[in-house]
Amino acid sequence: MSKPTNSMAKRRLPIGIQTFRRIREEGYYYVDKTAYAQRMVSEGAHYFLSRPRRFGKSLFVDTLKELFEGNEPLFEGLAVHGLWDWQARHPVVRLDFSGRAFTEPQHLETNLAFQLDRAEKRNGIDAPYLAGPERLAHLIEALHERTGQRTVVLVDEYDKPILDALATPDLARANRDGLRGLYSAIKFSDAHIEFAFLTGVSKFSKVSLFSGLNNLVDITLNPAYSAICGYTERNLDVVFAPELHGLDRNEIRRWYNGYCWLGEDRVYNPFDILLLFDTGKFKAHWFESGSPSFLVEALFKRKVDVASLENKIASDALLSAFDVDRMATEALLFQTGYLTITGEEDAEDEPVYCLGYPNHEVRRSLNGSLLTALAPNVSVEAETIRLRQLLRSNEFNGLEAMFRALFAGIPYQWHINNDIAHYEGYYASLFYSCFAAAGLDVRVEDSSSSGRLDMAVRFNGNVYLFEFKKVANEAEGTALAQIKQRRYADKYRHLGEPIHLIGVEFSEVERNIAAFVVEGN
Repeated sequence: MSKPTNSMAKRRLPIGIQTFRRIREEGYYYVDKTAYAQRMVSEGAHYFLSRPRRFGKSLFVDTLKELFEGNEPLFEGLAVHGLWDWQARHPVVRLDFSGRAFTEPQHLETNLAFQLDRAEKRNGIDAPYLAGPERLAHLIEALHERTGQRTVVLVDEYDKPILDALATPDLARANRDGLRGLYSAIKFSDAHIEFAFLTGVSKFSKVSLFSGLNNLVDITLNPAYSAICGYTERNLDVVFAPELHGLDRNEIRRWYNGYCWLGEDRVYNPFDILLLFDTGKFKAHWFESGSPSFLVEALFKRKVDVASLENKIASDALLSAFDVDRMATEALLFQTGYLTITGEEDAEDEPVYCLGYPNHEVRRSLNGSLLTALAPNVSVEAETIRLRQLLRSNEFNGLEAMFRALFAGIPYQWHINNDIAHYEGYYASLFYSCFAAAGLDVRVEDSSSSGRLDMAVRFNGNVYLFEFKKVANEAEGTALAQIKQRRYADKYRHLGEPIHLIGVEFSEVERNIAAFVVEGN
């Protein structure tokens, strides 16, 4: 196995590599997660973990495979090495649903048959059954009997056949029901199983998918496992120290840090960090690697106030309320990685979590996608560049003209087909998404002793305070008057920066801005 000549030598970046053996043998950087594996084995036998895409789940699954197969040389120098019984080598059954799209009725059955065929042939086992659940149970038992060691079962991307089919609910339900039977075989084979680990993006309720797996321990929000996937600040300092030269650590934190699953550490998405080190550029690497079109469509159909995503509240039960027919907005956003836990409050019977964007990348990029959905004809990149230019010179007439043109460009048919356009929140959401997509410091529902301001923006040494109103007639000034009456500016005077009060009023009849009044303060 290749090793660096010293601890500060540069190594290869494991971009897209999910094979533990390759990483260890070919000289790639590796963040040691084996202590988590040791802890899991010492504390239990059946586990479930949910994490967003590209967070290192598959690599951890592959690490478990090599560990249980007893490939000791791969683990030299790692946390688990001196704690593991290398003489006990267990057979491993690994199912991985990441290899194809499950968008047609036969895809799941065909793919499962393919994976079980390979496993059976590799181990010289004949299958007397045709159905997937029975074949899996037989394979688990046969491996135990043949080797004398109980079988380890690892399932990667356990939920992908359902998630791929969400646009076709009947197919998603059929795939869910098929997987339920498959995973019940794990419970049925418990006497032959040493360890089981299932992981994926979403956390489907036990009732809908794991009704037979009563002994499955969910470590998704267990603080002891909060950094089981992802990179911590210490990982960057120690493992990736050679890559940090010339990069602003504060910018790295602002762009990519912030994911939280109740542990002490907030973690980075590994894909972002590796691409940053590879390109040297701060970009939306993770966001751009997968389309959130289903998520954006769901938010749009549910008429979710875009600005409210900054401050969502959810219980543990709500975050777990996920199924084909019941996907709470908070659960959907949290499990897919577009919101994370920003705080925790005690309630009488269960904890309540505060949710928000994890970092600059997600906030900026998701709002860009939402802006496209809210205003189909808008060029997000062009508009956000223009917005920043107008604010740099405080061209408020140009700012008003920009938003008037934005609203005017929305097709009439779009208004007719989407009644969200008749709500005050829709117009305010367009403003918010524009500023957030431009990467500006935006705060919504900003509280003070006299009330809550709709939106505050800080940029280029200036403070901009916005209040939005829908007016039945063309009376002007009520939004600005509210900012002044409630003395919202007082909260910002200590900054010593120019403060601009901006009242924006919308006409539902004209479907555009009725008044845009600016006053210095």
